[in-house]
Amino acid sequence: MLDDLILIALLLSAYLYWFNGQQVKEFALKAVRTHCLNLEVQMLDEYVALNSIRLKRDKAGTVRLRRAFSFEFSSTGNERYNGVCIMLGRRVESIQMEPYRIEES
Repeated sequence: MLDDLILIALLLSAYLYWFNGQQVKEFALKAVRTHCLNLEVQMLDEYVALNSIRLKRDKAGTVRLRRAFSFEFSSTGNERYNGVCIMLGRRVESIQMEPYRIEES
């Protein structure tokens, strides 16, 4: 009986961790899309990939999960460049992009 309760609690915890991670990934994807639109570059594949997870304190001193998501973008349609979106909890900490070529009009 107790073993079953522990198993259920572990499965529920794993599901909640996964579900929260999917929500953070959606926030990161939306932030990257908006950032790319503002810079007038094309986000490729409409996908962000989780690169790393670690613990970090926010400005208030609360320990949160820091997730790094990578993505690809193009400025001219010919080259692919890499970028990284850093999420601290559910907040965007930064979006970093490789230097890219700008076509002149």
